[in-house]
Amino acid sequence: MSLRVLVAPDKFKGTLTAQEAAGAIVNGWWAARPQDEMEMLPMSDGGDGFGAILAALMSAEERTISTLDAAHQPVTARWWYHAETACAVIESALVVGLAMLPPGKHHPFDLDTLGLAAVIQDALAAGAQRLIIGIGGSATNDGGFGVARGIGWKFFDDRDQEITSWVKLSRLTRLEPPATPLPGVEFIVAVDVENPLLGLNGCTRVYGPQKGLLPQQAPVAESALERLAARVQSASGVDVATEAGAGAAGGLGFGLRSFLGAQLYSGFDLFAEAARLDDRIRAVDLVITGEGAIDRQSLMGKGTGRLAQRCRVLEKRCIGMAGVVEGAAKSPTSDRLFHAVHSITPTLTSPAEARRDAALWLQRLANRVGTDYFDS
Repeated sequence: MSLRVLVAPDKFKGTLTAQEAAGAIVNGWWAARPQDEMEMLPMSDGGDGFGAILAALMSAEERTISTLDAAHQPVTARWWYHAETACAVIESALVVGLAMLPPGKHHPFDLDTLGLAAVIQDALAAGAQRLIIGIGGSATNDGGFGVARGIGWKFFDDRDQEITSWVKLSRLTRLEPPATPLPGVEFIVAVDVENPLLGLNGCTRVYGPQKGLLPQQAPVAESALERLAARVQSASGVDVATEAGAGAAGGLGFGLRSFLGAQLYSGFDLFAEAARLDDRIRAVDLVITGEGAIDRQSLMGKGTGRLAQRCRVLEKRCIGMAGVVEGAAKSPTSDRLFHAVHSITPTLTSPAEARRDAALWLQRLANRVGTDYFDS
């Protein structure tokens, strides 16, 4: 009996884009079950790949602009525009992304989000009335200080000297808004995590280490962001720092919310709406999703888990495929959302080999799962 199958993976971080992962799964599955009808729907919850995926769903055209990466090196950044709806799509990882920088060469104290401002301004100049900005995957921990400066905000210390480095925000005493306010447009920020700006669950302590912050340097970063948050709250009367998603992308969620008046939304929800995801799930017999690691975070709100949750509500089977399956996802706990989860390692090969040729091994995993599907 043939099946209608929706293949909707996220990226396999560091090895495969969502599009590449979808292609590998389809190729492997079709080799085992050539009678099945397959549909590919690469997914993103706001991180790397979000721009291209959302733009494709909207039929938006690609544009480019010369700007600066997080280390202030020249870069040509892509963004997308849908003229009929005057909607722009921007992916910050294509401007200030961690994957754009050589590993270990730059310290987060020397990185900021300044280059993102040029992309925003380019979109506004094109006539955008709605800007959707995916912010996952950043190299920065500046609380949006750089992009704020890029659109005209100024920050002054206790000597009334302008601050040009985010780590010196601990001496912040005064903020000055742009001389020319931004036009009244809608800013939508797609976040892939719900962390606040500060504290044990904030951006510095949770995500700073993967960007190069050492434990002993965390107090310096936290002090700068605390002072920034306090001055913003004093000026606006709103405690943005505690909002869910304010700590996304090294506090870029906080910065865009504070300095552009943006609204923070779940990146997965934005993707699901644009893709008419529920309709697509209803139309198939089986959904296959995947990412580099299916773990506790997958079960607690990441894109793959959210997709599996929708499948459960709509009474459709959902299979998860990953490079590795970790922790709670290995056991059939009561909150498990997947019909089944399968991993490349250690089942098929070693982690090193899986990373070396991820597409090949994901294809082989899909072929194996497809061959045994009705036995699973």
